[in-house]
Amino acid sequence: MVGASPDAATPPGVTFACGQCGASLGFVGVRSQHCPYCASPNFVERPPAAHQPRPELAVAFACNAEAARRQLAGWLGSRSWFADARLRRARLEDLRGVYVPAYLYSAVADTAYSASIGEHYTETEPHEVTDEHGEKKTQLRTVVRTEHRPLSGRHVGYVTDVLVSASAGLPDAELHGLEPFDLLHLRRFTPAIISGWCAEEFARSPDDCRRASRAEAVEQVGLRLRRFLPGDSHNELTWQTTVRWESLDPVLVPVWVLAVRYRDDRPALRVVINGQTGAVSGKVPLTWWKIALALGAAAAVILAVVLALSRGGSPG
Repeated sequence: MVGASPDAATPPGVTFACGQCGASLGFVGVRSQHCPYCASPNFVERPPAAHQPRPELAVAFACNAEAARRQLAGWLGSRSWFADARLRRARLEDLRGVYVPAYLYSAVADTAYSASIGEHYTETEPHEVTDEHGEKKTQLRTVVRTEHRPLSGRHVGYVTDVLVSASAGLPDAELHGLEPFDLLHLRRFTPAIISGWCAEEFARSPDDCRRASRAEAVEQVGLRLRRFLPGDSHNELTWQTTVRWESLDPVLVPVWVLAVRYRDDRPALRVVINGQTGAVSGKVPLTWWKIALALGAAAAVILAVVLALSRGGSPG
């Protein structure tokens, strides 16, 4: 079993390590000759790593392979014209479902903050204008002004559902691109959940993930403060957050992965799909001559329209 100490309830499987991206994946009831994350064939069997964290929770796959392929086909189709033509090598049957390791963080955030709060008010003032005859006149106009006042205080809140990748193959940025997962459907982990799927071992240490989670928690506090502050506007917001009662739970989340080696001199293209919601995230390599051609065609159309309008408006 991946991510846990062996026990009698664990279904039989085999673990492979990727020599390129460094991911170690257990295949329970399935096989693969290439790394699902980077499509590298440098994928060798090895014993499961010792002293792996045991997943405590898991989000099960709800988006099946057929639905994931439909999502992927639509996503690729909408980007095919500007994409590198070698992207057509992508085979939808290469899509693999992987249980990705992560840590779920929560904490109480105690924050001291200060800011300058802006309150809008209106005033009527005279101003001088020049009419069509060149004469100057004084008129009244309404202007909006802002009065700023200092504000400081304390905000205490509970930060929940901070998800940080513990994967060697799928970094935080790509996992965040698939969020949110519906964590109301978290279930207690059992080996039966990953039977028939790939499941990656935990690659990042709990301490490393805790530090990353704290940083995300502090960012969340900043977003909350901006919504919480009174007034019509604010600036010079600063805050200092202390976290208490931290919780860090090892979890597995479902991700469909398509990795395509479309050029020998470039990293593999990777598209990922949320295995629960079907959300798609990824970057498609673009062909710049196609973009330049489209921009040139658009510029030519605009020029033709401008010339036609200018000729139509000139005296006959």
